[in-house]
Amino acid sequence: MSNRLLRRVLKEREEKRFASSDLDPEAAAIENDEESDSPPAGSRFKNPFDLLDDQEDDQQFDVQEEAHDVSGQELVARKPANTIPSSNRKLKKKKKKNKDESKVEKSLDSILEELSINTKPSNNQSLSENVKALGNEAHENNKNGRSSVLIVDPKYLKAENELRKIFGSKVVNSFENQHSVGSSRQMHGARQAAYLRKTYLASPSGLWPRWDNSMTMELLETKDGMHYFRYMYTPSYKHAQEAFEAAKAANNINAIGDILAHHPYHVDALLTFAELFKYSGEHQTSAEMIEKCLYALECAWHPLFTPLQGNCQLKYSHDTNKPIFSALFSHMKNMDRRGCHRSALEVCKLLLSLDSDDPKGALFCIDYFSLRAQEYRWLEQFVDEYGTDNSLWLLPNISYSLAVSRFYLECSDESSINHSEKATSKDLMKQALMLHPLVLQKLVTKAPLKDSAWTQILKYSFFGSTKAGSPSLDHLINIYVERSYILWRFPELQALLKDAALLVAESLEQNSSEARDWECVRKEAFSSEKNEYSYLMVSDFSDVIPSLPPEEIRHFMVGPQPVHEIPDADRGAVPEIGHAPRLDLRRNAAIAFLESILPWADYGVNRNRGPDDHDQNVDG
Repeated sequence: MSNRLLRRVLKEREEKRFASSDLDPEAAAIENDEESDSPPAGSRFKNPFDLLDDQEDDQQFDVQEEAHDVSGQELVARKPANTIPSSNRKLKKKKKKNKDESKVEKSLDSILEELSINTKPSNNQSLSENVKALGNEAHENNKNGRSSVLIVDPKYLKAENELRKIFGSKVVNSFENQHSVGSSRQMHGARQAAYLRKTYLASPSGLWPRWDNSMTMELLETKDGMHYFRYMYTPSYKHAQEAFEAAKAANNINAIGDILAHHPYHVDALLTFAELFKYSGEHQTSAEMIEKCLYALECAWHPLFTPLQGNCQLKYSHDTNKPIFSALFSHMKNMDRRGCHRSALEVCKLLLSLDSDDPKGALFCIDYFSLRAQEYRWLEQFVDEYGTDNSLWLLPNISYSLAVSRFYLECSDESSINHSEKATSKDLMKQALMLHPLVLQKLVTKAPLKDSAWTQILKYSFFGSTKAGSPSLDHLINIYVERSYILWRFPELQALLKDAALLVAESLEQNSSEARDWECVRKEAFSSEKNEYSYLMVSDFSDVIPSLPPEEIRHFMVGPQPVHEIPDADRGAVPEIGHAPRLDLRRNAAIAFLESILPWADYGVNRNRGPDDHDQNVDG
């Protein structure tokens, strides 16, 4: 159903309602009698497709008067839609209403009823007022603090928009034209692009296949203004998923590729090949795989699923919901590598809003993206409003990033901070150093900070011999240093850090009890004796991408020669996978991982075999 047709019909109804309110009771009664008694054959046929006239819709004109001349031809006079017609003209228009318009309106009503759209607002409210009411209701539901700051701006979700803002449309368009495909493939893509949906998360290519409706989404429950959803698979997709699990268990990458050939939007297969291309150095192909995965996941969204408003949840505990978290996290890192930090921030906000348990650790990198995107005020608002216990500043990344954000706000000309009410950046940096002194020691090594003053600062026992005291805190500090060390290469931030560290050392020489007080706060905040964030890999927050050496790439593409011939009876059998793989700590972890998923990879079952009897223990 065309949007112009919908707006046109609803607009006519509003005008009829306004006109009927201006009539006196007698005229209204006459109108009802004439409308019921007038035969439908008296009105001239009107083409319902005239409602789709673009020129009339763009200029906001409406048909107000119909009259017949001497020869019986109709003269149509148009007036602007904001003028109120007289009652007599409205009576004439109601008399000349024909059957075809009634049929159009009835069919439109039936379609809208199927879509559960209310076309008759109560209390004389228009459709726009209803939309505003729904928006106000969403804002009321988002006042719980956690989701109000996580509303995503859709215009910043795509990296192309940010690249055009940075470099200009001409530069981006010329770059896209240089990397376009051949003319024949472009024509094929232009014909096929008409079947591709417009999505928020990805920009579908014209060469992508049509969405196959292999996934759907269901609404589980609504609680406290929050809607909980779950992805659902169709029977054909379930069959493909079972084949994928079997191929994954057998370490058969070729079988996964065969699944992707028959099911081009199988999200787990797309994620697998995205990782494969990333480690092979094909970063653009890997990013395209991630975008195709996001396109498939977004096409399956429920009509009530509005994640950009921060009022929808996809719990990670459901297996069918896990791919969207992995895809969004990889997409966020791809945006960061392209320099689109604002787009990465919006994706990170979306990732954090989908599950309050934060299974991917978006909370530990959202401060980095906000600083790179220069969203300093938003970061302070996020720390104040996210959560209910106001303990977010105890995290090492948040405590240091708050000081950096306040520093840039103080340096900006447009800043109007009342320093009597808020702490200064130097005070916040001193507080962060007292709370997490181990960060300074690791930043000096990682950045690195080569000034001679840092050698003197690390000689203080508070900075040089300090320990985290908790496995969880030590893990979070490693994540922060790995993610944000590049920020501390700026000279102004190094000066802020050095001045604050000297002030801390001076104050501790006068009163050492303050250090014990902050140690008690640290132990109270991170009291667990085990690493509660062990599911987060430090390497996932790093900009360094491990790659395979050339000889390993050739070995991966060609594959090793078989050790011995497998009997014909066993060629179709699935290899046994009951044994644990043999690990060699001297090898590169990325190479060992990629080799383990190859169909010809074999680790054997005997852990004590020597290098000379490799051919004696072959699995299967």
